Amino acid sequence: MAFCNKLGGLLRQSISTGNAVSANSPTPAMLNAIRCMSSRLFVGGLSWGTDDQSLKEAFTSFGDVVDAKVIIDRDSGRSRGFGFVNFSDEDCAKEAMNAMDGQQLHGRNIRVNLAQERAPRSGGYGGGGGGGYGGQARDNDGF
Repeated sequence: MAFCNKLGGLLRQSISTGNAVSANSPTPAMLNAIRCMSSRLFVGGLSWGTDDQSLKEAFTSFGDVVDAKVIIDRDSGRSRGFGFVNFSDEDCAKEAMNAMDGQQLHGRNIRVNLAQERAPRSGGYGGGGGGGYGGQARDNDGF
């Protein structure tokens, strides 16, 4: 379902910007999204000392790593303890996931899973409670 949502969003974006998509010439953004959907891994439980380069190096033995990114806290500037690794090939990603899940990296046991697309977040500041500035009261079931 997440894949279909991503693909639909890319098609809408492509059409709205005037770049009609034909069967013979898909847009590069669309190709990248399709390629990375099943070849992107979530890596959790990372050591504070793990950076992008060392994360990439830990996974290169399984295939061509397109990129690796450790997520950094914007307030403290420190690692949040997780990151993502993108492979150019789905089979390499699955092999890396199976081999690296539960293994030690820089003194910590890491968790490796296929990355899931993050659910859309509600906009604005603060929660979406009923009433307040411009908000509408909600029913008992929250809608």
